Amino acid sequence: MGLAVVHGIVKSYDGMISFQSKPGQGTVFNVFFPIIKQGIQQEIEQAGPLPTGNEKILIVDDDKVVALLMKRRVERFGYQVTSKTSSQEALDLFRSKPDYFDLVITDQIMPELTGDQLAVKIMKIRPGFPIIICTGYSSRMDDKKANRLGISAFLTKPVERVEFAKTIRRVLDQKQLQ
Repeated sequence: MGLAVVHGIVKSYDGMISFQSKPGQGTVFNVFFPIIKQGIQQEIEQAGPLPTGNEKILIVDDDKVVALLMKRRVERFGYQVTSKTSSQEALDLFRSKPDYFDLVITDQIMPELTGDQLAVKIMKIRPGFPIIICTGYSSRMDDKKANRLGISAFLTKPVERVEFAKTIRRVLDQKQLQ
């Protein structure tokens, strides 16, 4: 998953990461979480079917493993999925078939075009097109900036399965209402 994802998880729990590195000896990472002083309260997820669909979704993530895992997960929700590991290839594909896809889910931190840069270019081709940015950690992107750019949703990896399914369905349903 990468250090960016680990950093995002640790930060979300108000933790911190330190490391020591010595040439020829390796690197040691220390992960610290705050002590919980109150009892742990478990939340039980409501049982029920996940929202599904059959729309066409383009997934963009430069990490091949993450792209494949996301593709498989979204396909299990019933969607038709194409995945790309190059943001430029994804943009070229979108340009060649601008009416084919119903949604783009993209990572933020990628070579060539970042997720927000890709989103802006896609929305120039199809204004108001629904886009979800799903990233581990980015000091450059957050909910507010994503909203200002017209991005439909912003998720932080790792995304829990139910939240992912609900976000995809919500974004697609909002598109249909427009």
